[in-house]
Amino acid sequence: MADLSYEEARAELVDIVKRLESGTATLEESLRLWERGEELAGICQAWLDGARERLAKAQASQPEQSQS
Repeated sequence: MADLSYEEARAELVDIVKRLESGTATLEESLRLWERGEELAGICQAWLDGARERLAKAQASQPEQSQS
């Protein structure tokens, strides 16, 4: 996952969004930021998908308990 933790990727993505929203970047810089943002969003999504999968596996491996 590009050697970034979820938290690192998310923090960088938040920074990029702030920079884009400020409107101070040139067109070329904005395009670069957008592309990097897309990459970071993909990294974050991969981390979340992985976590969701791990949780589903953990829940599936738990024996069913009867409820009172």
